[in-house]
Amino acid sequence: MKKIVITGSNGLLGQTLVNLLMKAPENYSVFGLSKGDNRMNRNDFLYYDIDITNYSQLEECITYIQPSFIINTAAMTNVDTCELKPEECNNLNIEAVKYLTQICTKLNIHFIQISTDFIFDGSKGIYKETDLPNPLSIYGHSKLKAENIVKNSGVNFSILRTILVYGKGVNLKRNNIVLWVKDMLENNKEITIVDDQYRMPTYVEDLAMACKLIVDKNISGVYHISSNELLSVFEIANQIADVFGLNKKLIKPISSKTLNQKAIRPQKTGFDLSKTIKELDFQPTSFLLGLKRFKQTLS
Repeated sequence: MKKIVITGSNGLLGQTLVNLLMKAPENYSVFGLSKGDNRMNRNDFLYYDIDITNYSQLEECITYIQPSFIINTAAMTNVDTCELKPEECNNLNIEAVKYLTQICTKLNIHFIQISTDFIFDGSKGIYKETDLPNPLSIYGHSKLKAENIVKNSGVNFSILRTILVYGKGVNLKRNNIVLWVKDMLENNKEITIVDDQYRMPTYVEDLAMACKLIVDKNISGVYHISSNELLSVFEIANQIADVFGLNKKLIKPISSKTLNQKAIRPQKTGFDLSKTIKELDFQPTSFLLGLKRFKQTLS
């Protein structure tokens, strides 16, 4: 039986992974590590209230568990908050990764790190795994530094880069674009959405499945995971309105310049998914199809 530790198990991807692995026929032994109480409505996996930026606490816990894999879903992902709180961002996004890789190297654990399209500057549009990074924000820099720590640690690793993850979890601290647009339009509130930034949003269930494929196939390397179509954020919001039958007239386009966000965002970040399709046997779908699947889980 494969023992799998999921750090950040209280977050959106963490919860989705716990649910996926616990119902899988392969019979995994799942351990969740997060701060505070277990937010999930299930107690059939082992949960540890732990601060992963505390090395001795982390080492003691992982040494006790002796897992085969660690999937690190813990991160500070609010791009503007990272600009305002760089130290906090670096502690969770860089230092904790350093600790995890040190422990994984020592105990011969396969380490899976979740990364981001924000390591790129957005000038190319569609990125391969081998393209040169050039982050524009503190968040992007922190995730790139984490990637480099993983790559240079000597650990057996996989890095999954992803884009604009959406889905639903229990008692989440952070919202995501789909739920935010849906909530605003359902409450008849007008929203302004950038029409000059382009993304390939990722349904959290697909990202969790990609993590599971890495575990099952025991594959190392860097992989890109997202939907398969580059859309403007304005188009993304309109598709959300379409699928949930909401009023599109409430969605107003705006340019990035007038939005005045703290962090600079890359203009166009999509992924070339050919390596992932070939090596992981991962089947990406359109954002529209992902949205329809997501809607079914909500009803």
